Amino acid sequence: MPGIIWIAVIGLLAGLIARFLLPGPNNPPGFLVTMVLGIAGAFVATFIGQSIGWYRPDQGAGLIGATLGSIVVLFIWHRLVVQRAVTDSSRVLTGRRRARSH
Repeated sequence: MPGIIWIAVIGLLAGLIARFLLPGPNNPPGFLVTMVLGIAGAFVATFIGQSIGWYRPDQGAGLIGATLGSIVVLFIWHRLVVQRAVTDSSRVLTGRRRARSH
């Protein structure tokens, strides 16, 4: 149980640092989403680190690795949300909307 709490604390710190280092208009809102961002970053960093040989199979990424992984996840988030926002705004700007069927 303390391991899960420690992962959540490291994930929260890594997510906060990543959001501070990579600001943007489409940052995911909320405390829990920031924690999930950090935990996902830790998983990404652990996977890449174990694949390259930086970590043993029983090791995980630390705070710096989790932060770098969170920056990667946040960068992908920005690309996905910006792409969707641009697509939605072009539809609104042209005035095309789908007709409602009753």
